[in-house]
Amino acid sequence: MLKLNDHKALLIRFQPLLGLLLMVVIFSIAAEGFFSTDNFWLVLTQVSVNMCLSVGMTLVILTGGIDLSVGSILALSGAMMAGLLKNGLELPAFNLFIGFTVIGAVLVGLLVGSFLGLFNGLMITVLRIPPFVATLAMMTIARGLTQLWTGGAAITGLGEIFGYVGTARLVGIPVRVWICAAVVGIAILVLKRTRFGRYVYAVGGNERAAKLSGLNVNRIKLRVYTIAGALSAVGGLIVTSKLDSATPIAGDGYELDSIAAVVIGGTSLSGGKGSVLGTVVGTLIIGVLNSGLIILRVAPFWQKVIKGCVILLAVAIDRLNTKE
Repeated sequence: MLKLNDHKALLIRFQPLLGLLLMVVIFSIAAEGFFSTDNFWLVLTQVSVNMCLSVGMTLVILTGGIDLSVGSILALSGAMMAGLLKNGLELPAFNLFIGFTVIGAVLVGLLVGSFLGLFNGLMITVLRIPPFVATLAMMTIARGLTQLWTGGAAITGLGEIFGYVGTARLVGIPVRVWICAAVVGIAILVLKRTRFGRYVYAVGGNERAAKLSGLNVNRIKLRVYTIAGALSAVGGLIVTSKLDSATPIAGDGYELDSIAAVVIGGTSLSGGKGSVLGTVVGTLIIGVLNSGLIILRVAPFWQKVIKGCVILLAVAIDRLNTKE
């Protein structure tokens, strides 16, 4: 038989999942049309971008860090893809024009996101700037670069092939859901089955002990922030492809939803404790909450209030569990 402490541990472990199931039951009863196949796929497609950002954010928070720049990196990466695909790259000084295929533009966008994530890591590890400050600075820098690159206007008309990622279905399932599933699956394997995954938990659990045991903590952090930047670029690809447009305000506020999903999913803000599966549940909780409130026609302002209360409750529960 399970002891009281075992029951308590199980309850803590499955809190996010129980919260999700409870929310689904409540909205299924209160909101007509919520519990349907169409709404199920709608929720999954709507959370696809946040899912990619949140997986990267999970790695960052597991090391005891934070990344406020994911939304801005998403915007810049998406704008780079769109701009290069639509207009190419002109270098007047060398009398040179470079055109880009869809694959070439996407690869450049992914490299841009990875580089900005790496730059975040360098500021944190080499210059010893606190993660909050370093990524806050990058949030402003990337947003400004996006506005400069786009000229403050949307880049549209990107073509049917580029739009495939955001709008098409493969075997009846939206392509962006397949992308999310791949990102989640790879992240789970990395954290559970590789040395790098164990090192991430070790750094977040006790950074000093990790250093004393011979781990290269700075290298691990650099990799984590680079991955977070790359996944932000993947989110930028999905958003830009879905809308057939790259705008300077894309991804605005996405970092908050990402952090919320990670915390609601049970990952500790102190680092060293949490999982990608928990983050998936946290992301679904936010998606279900948004969908249910919209179907119930709750005013947008009240939606923000309710979402904020849910985040506050999740953080309070995390703190209580940490004390125990």
